[in-house]
Amino acid sequence: MSWITKTLTSSIGRKIIMALTGLFLCSFLVVHLSGNFQLFKHDNGLAFNAYSEFMSHNTIIRILEWGLVLGFGGHIVQGLSLYFKNRAARPVGYQVNHIEQNSSWESRSMALLGTIVLFFLVVHLYNFFGQLRYTDVAVDANGNENAYALVVSSFHNPWYVALYVVAQMALLYHLVHGFGSAFHTLGLNHRKYTPLIQAVGYGFAIVVSAGFASMPLYFLLFTDASGELSSTAPQALQSLMLALR
Repeated sequence: MSWITKTLTSSIGRKIIMALTGLFLCSFLVVHLSGNFQLFKHDNGLAFNAYSEFMSHNTIIRILEWGLVLGFGGHIVQGLSLYFKNRAARPVGYQVNHIEQNSSWESRSMALLGTIVLFFLVVHLYNFFGQLRYTDVAVDANGNENAYALVVSSFHNPWYVALYVVAQMALLYHLVHGFGSAFHTLGLNHRKYTPLIQAVGYGFAIVVSAGFASMPLYFLLFTDASGELSSTAPQALQSLMLALR
């Protein structure tokens, strides 16, 4: 076995893979969130459908999808491997009355939080990617697949919205611990800059999770079945949406 294989299969090697894939997936979240903000444009989904069409058919984007699959796969596999390896190393729980004094709740719950996010991801991919890629979808006025209609329909399902919001809460805590932990694993620690990294991690987790959660809540609470603002929407929100037209 080469030294590279030994390194990558060791505990520290697995943690490095987790850190690198985690930071890569953070960049994906930024791109995905930025594109999804097209949903808030008051144009019957034309901008979002154009964005979705580009992401679905651009050759470079399609190639990058495989990198994304590998990133998710590597992060999940290494996370599970570390979890079970740690469990095997201490089959009997610590005899400590207050383990919360030694670690944060999110650090002890990374496997649970990751599992919730993974379950949501499977449902989310089936609900959108699967239908857009493998079924016939109606087109909009510009001839693009009407992904916006799928979004509106899904976000008027209270159960799906509840799952979506719970998943974003899990993602929030997963990112709160994972962001700073990734830099720590990569050895990027400094007495002066580590607090800044932690603060950026908290801000990033809140903005990303709240941004994603705002979308299903907006459609469920303030729009009708076609995605148009309902009469129950606050006046300030109606003015903002009209400004985005």
